[in-house]
Amino acid sequence: MVPQPVTLHVNGRRQVLVVDGAVPLLTVLRNDLGLNGPKYGCGLGECGACTVLVDGVAARACALPLAGVAGRQVTTLEGLAQGAALHPVQQAFIRCQAAQCGYCLNGMVMTTVALLRQQPRPSDAQARTALSHNLCRCGTHLEILAAVQLAAELSAGLPGAVVEGGSPGASSP
Repeated sequence: MVPQPVTLHVNGRRQVLVVDGAVPLLTVLRNDLGLNGPKYGCGLGECGACTVLVDGVAARACALPLAGVAGRQVTTLEGLAQGAALHPVQQAFIRCQAAQCGYCLNGMVMTTVALLRQQPRPSDAQARTALSHNLCRCGTHLEILAAVQLAAELSAGLPGAVVEGGSPGASSP
C-alpha cells in the first residue's frame, strides 16, 4: 500500500505527512517532527510516558495510529508554553520538584493538563485517579500530587500561588 498524505495539527501548526497511517503517532512526533517531549516507554499504552493531548484529551501516542489523529489537534509537552512563559502545570512541576529521572514527567504533566481542563480544582483523590495509569519508578508521587494542586492554583490565579520567579505567598503579576 502506498502511503497517503495525513494532515494533522501539532502544537498549533498544520502538518502534512506522507507516512503509512498505521505508524504510531509517537514515532511520527519523535522521528519526523523532532518532538522529544513524549517518550517511548512500554510501547503498549500502559506506562503513560508517551502521553499527548488529542483535541484536549490525554492519549497514548505509542498506541495511537497516525491515521487516528488525521485532522485533529495534537499538543505535546513542547506545545504547552506560550513563548518564554511556561504553562502553569510546567511551573508547578518545577516549583514542587516533581521529577527525579524525568522519564514519566511528560505523561504526568500532560495528564495533569487534561485533568485541570476537566476539573479545575481536583481533590487529591481525583488527582490520584487521573494519574494512576502513569507509572513513576522514582517515587516522586507526593511531589507530583503537590504539583497538581499548585497547578490548579496557578491556573486559577489564586492569591498565594507560586508564580514563575516568585515565591509562596507572592501574588500573580
